[in-house]
Amino acid sequence: MGMAGFAAASWVVGGEDCTHQSKRRQRRSSGWSSPGAGRYNYNTGMAQPAAAFLSRDFLLYQLARVVVIMGAEAQALAVAWQVYQITHRAIDLGYTGLILFLPGLIFILPAGHVADRFDRRHVILVCYALQAVCSLLLFHLAWQGIDRIWPIFALLFVIGTGRAFSGPASSALVPHLVPQEHFVNAITWGSAIFQIANIVGPALGGVLFTLPIHHRLHGAALVYLCALAAILWFLILVGSLHVRPGRMEHRAISKEVILAGFHYVARTQVLLGSISLDLFAVLLGGAVALMPIFAQDILHAGPRGLGMLRAAPALGALTVSLWLMVRPIRRSAGARMLICVAIFGAATVLFGLSRSLPLSLAALCIVGASDMVSVVIRASVLQLATPAEMRGRVSAVNSLFIGASNELGEFESGLTAQWWGAVRAVVIGGIGSLIITGLWSVFFPSLRRADSLTPEALLNAEVEQTAQEVRKL
Repeated sequence: MGMAGFAAASWVVGGEDCTHQSKRRQRRSSGWSSPGAGRYNYNTGMAQPAAAFLSRDFLLYQLARVVVIMGAEAQALAVAWQVYQITHRAIDLGYTGLILFLPGLIFILPAGHVADRFDRRHVILVCYALQAVCSLLLFHLAWQGIDRIWPIFALLFVIGTGRAFSGPASSALVPHLVPQEHFVNAITWGSAIFQIANIVGPALGGVLFTLPIHHRLHGAALVYLCALAAILWFLILVGSLHVRPGRMEHRAISKEVILAGFHYVARTQVLLGSISLDLFAVLLGGAVALMPIFAQDILHAGPRGLGMLRAAPALGALTVSLWLMVRPIRRSAGARMLICVAIFGAATVLFGLSRSLPLSLAALCIVGASDMVSVVIRASVLQLATPAEMRGRVSAVNSLFIGASNELGEFESGLTAQWWGAVRAVVIGGIGSLIITGLWSVFFPSLRRADSLTPEALLNAEVEQTAQEVRKL
């Protein structure tokens, strides 16, 4: 892809370095940023941990993300606690996840097309401005002491709409911020920063929820106000990025262009296998929606205990991500992903059976640690195996899968908890994740055989799988 590190001499005409100019054109067409320092050290088997931060735009983008994700996590905790305080029904916690997921399902096609048709940075700014308005309205409802949940659900739907459009654009923006050789490092750092925010955000939300600052400015209202400030910070920093991706898809709008993301995922087995494995494993094994029930009724830990439970998976994930920065995944990526998803399911079962807060926190740390490996591999496969002009639409398909596993998974958890109780719902879900892992190792051999996280290795896994299918004919 003309990506970097060339030592060949260049020829100069009229004072312009034509070799470098050609490389810049190649980088723009491939959708990758300019190369920088920070190579893998083959003598020690270790990578330079902060190579991605040599890019100014990547640094600013991550500073923006860490704050806005903390605000979003604190806001999610406040919404869950507020809804449960109003209705005391597990099914309503599930509805919050369903409502956040529905826009991703409804707008999946236009969201991916918008990410490829328009400047991805502008799409992100518009979507987060919309979410800022929603946080302001949530604050107003909490300030007024609302005792109905339908206005909250209406605002969650609008927030979900903003996420539906910003998700594909955000995923497709990252390759513009770093050179290709730093991309896995950027994915690992992005996931680590996400986990840091997941640790601080819920804990901060639990603390803010209990602070008696004012007789009306307390609880959910205070949390929503802080979430609004976080979004404004995000808008300022993202607005200052130098990168201008521009329009990546230049073909006229047609059915084939809009559906190209689905077609590409369907015929790329290593990509389909990785994102569908995450879908079904987390859909069945997710326990986030039921944490208010475990915190209040099973572990008797209250809002601060809920913050600890929400932060525990992020702590485990952060630990693993720090390790992956020094010892990145170089071989057997597919097999490692399958093993870690199985560990995820087993740890979910342990959490469901636990009656001790320390044991529950330990189980959730293992859940987060195992999931982190899957996240890094899946995110790397998503971008490395996808052409630059299709990353928005393919990322939209991935966002649908992620939304289904997270938000729809929360609805599934709330529904099964209403039927069987919270403990049985979590335990059965964890067992389901283990079964899915075993089935996927058989159904997607190209995923199982995927070795290093490079475009060439992923292509080789696909070619090998196709050759085996031909030999069977």
